[in-house]
Amino acid sequence: MTYTNQHTTLTGKINYFINVREGMLINYYKNRPYLITKSLSPENQESPVHFLQPDFISSEYVYRRNHFSFPVITPKNFTLLINGRVNKPLTFHYFDLLKMPAKTIEMVMECAGNKRAKFKPRIYGEQWEDGAITHGRWKGIPLFHLLSFTEVQEEGQEIVFEGFDAGKQKDNKIVPFARSLPLQNALHPDVLVAYQYNDQPLKFKHGFPLRLVVPQWYGMASVKWLKRITVTDSPFHGPFQTIDYVYYFKNKENRNIPVTYMNVNSIIQQPLDQTIRNKGNQLIKGTAWTGRGNITEVVISFDQGKTWRPTLLNKSLAGPYSWVTWQYLWQADKKGEYNIWIRASDSAGRIQPTKPVWNKKGYGYNAISEVHVKIE
Repeated sequence: MTYTNQHTTLTGKINYFINVREGMLINYYKNRPYLITKSLSPENQESPVHFLQPDFISSEYVYRRNHFSFPVITPKNFTLLINGRVNKPLTFHYFDLLKMPAKTIEMVMECAGNKRAKFKPRIYGEQWEDGAITHGRWKGIPLFHLLSFTEVQEEGQEIVFEGFDAGKQKDNKIVPFARSLPLQNALHPDVLVAYQYNDQPLKFKHGFPLRLVVPQWYGMASVKWLKRITVTDSPFHGPFQTIDYVYYFKNKENRNIPVTYMNVNSIIQQPLDQTIRNKGNQLIKGTAWTGRGNITEVVISFDQGKTWRPTLLNKSLAGPYSWVTWQYLWQADKKGEYNIWIRASDSAGRIQPTKPVWNKKGYGYNAISEVHVKIE
């Protein structure tokens, strides 16, 4: 009888603890942002970028873009082969790389299909809004350093990067995710074989143990779960190089163009499309980024582009590949409905257009950012 009472009392305490803990977790999580699911197989999830601090996006909120199911981690995943047009083919182990002199860069990584849902007419593919993008600190070994051990031959033209993720194509052939870079781009000192994000080992769903990181290019170039690096003496023609990640324009006279560097772009984080019930000063803020040079100006319009006013740029995150934050204090003294436009410019002379350049695959959307608010 004593045992039963003690057992009952203990069970009650445990249940009480669980209930309290679950209640705390519910209260904790119900007010937290969460990834927005676009598809489950393969997994594609969007970052709640409007609700995050814009310094370094934590791993739990990094968007997920996959073409296949996640690979199975085995001891082979921890080795990286460099072969092809090299004098000394070599295999590096993950733990070998951890011992080498490393480099850290801060950069934006944006999916080429980010904002695809905004194209009109609509385009087939994952319907990303603004959140297929992240900003963080990447650490790894410069690719050119690894290639120096293998001695690239003079015939080398491109470098092909193959991931461990693979799947069936329409012809039922198993194809890995693989992309190439021209040799001159691959040898840039800031192209990394990365193993850390924000000072922590890569998360499995973001490419652990090793992934490529290519600053200023759209995210498809930063191949995850890196398996093999092959130096070739001819152009690579894999499906993710010559079929996907190509701009197919309406005008057939235009040559189809490969997707490479990010366009100049921006987002408005605050306010969203909403009703604001109090007149007076309203803070408008967001981020802007580019794949060429750096952001030089972000301007705002309340009259559909007839006039533009400068915003205040904050370049405290001013690594060469970082985005910048901007803000504008709006004196909203009159009730009514307003369209707020934001337009960014970069040092390469590129300006966000009023209308996007429509293309069949829905890549590179970068029309001016817009929200609609009502002041009551």
